[in-house]
Amino acid sequence: SLELLDFSNALEQFQKLVDKMIIQKTNERSGLYTEDDDEIDYSKFYKTTRALFGSAVKDHDIQAFFRKTINNLDKPDWLEIFGCFTGKSDGLPSQLKERMVFLVSEKRQVTDSVVKRKDTVKGIVKIPHLDFTVTASQKGVITIFNNQVILIQTDTAWITGCDFLPRLQYVVAVTESTIIIWDYKSEENKNNCFVIKPLKNCLLCVCTVTTSDSSAKDTIIMGDDKGYVYLLTMTSDHFIMKQYKAEKGSQFRVLDYENFNTVKRKLHDDWVGRVKYISALKCFGSCSSDNLCSFVLDDIKRLEDHLPVREFSVPKGVNTFAYCVKAKVIVTGG
Repeated sequence: SLELLDFSNALEQFQKLVDKMIIQKTNERSGLYTEDDDEIDYSKFYKTTRALFGSAVKDHDIQAFFRKTINNLDKPDWLEIFGCFTGKSDGLPSQLKERMVFLVSEKRQVTDSVVKRKDTVKGIVKIPHLDFTVTASQKGVITIFNNQVILIQTDTAWITGCDFLPRLQYVVAVTESTIIIWDYKSEENKNNCFVIKPLKNCLLCVCTVTTSDSSAKDTIIMGDDKGYVYLLTMTSDHFIMKQYKAEKGSQFRVLDYENFNTVKRKLHDDWVGRVKYISALKCFGSCSSDNLCSFVLDDIKRLEDHLPVREFSVPKGVNTFAYCVKAKVIVTGG
């Protein structure tokens, strides 16, 4: 109890330090602040934070928090650098856990960079059973990282998300107006691409529905900029020669969207930021910046009917979410 009391006191002192620094920086920018011996610069901020928490906070975290605070003088949340742990795990006492830092400190960099400068990775999916990772960049570079790097330049609209089709063994990506299907195994992998169009709305995210049945088909869920969530099913028959047409001067084989088994339902009143099928719950999730229907978690059959869905309202909406199987907890980020 004494350790918890000391930690709570340290948090209170830290909050006062941040508040004072924000007031000083705000006055300084408005021309009202005159420098004195009590000014909180980085050196004083570092020394005070280190005195309060010791080695529990890393140097680079102190530096990042200081920089973020002075660049954005809205009152920051110190929970961004401290994690609060409940329960017992890893054999550590709960008092010690409450002083731990909730940050990832280790990074790995892929040396074979294929994404152009001023481009952004919009999707990254690890395929454990095949031991490779799929990435898709905004400007159209889809890459498979394994013992060799395989890539395709789509030269199309901006990509907004990607995933892997486990039964068809294809890579799927969505753009602002199309769905791209890539048969990466083909010897002519750079030319063995299909594009499904036309779609009326702008697609923003995609995920694969993973079920235990043995059917030779793959189903994907997609979200768009009008609040609709789509369910689209495809089989190998969709990709036989008679089904597509080749556009002159294009590497893509074009498939008509109307030929696919697809349904859609409007679940949100704003952009759908992320969709995910959670196989452990046998449910899909979708989130949006919509204040009223921020997060939906329900059976995939709800996309095919008009029954009420389980929805949650979160101020300012939800940008992303994840499910932890071990803890049986869904975490949302706004």
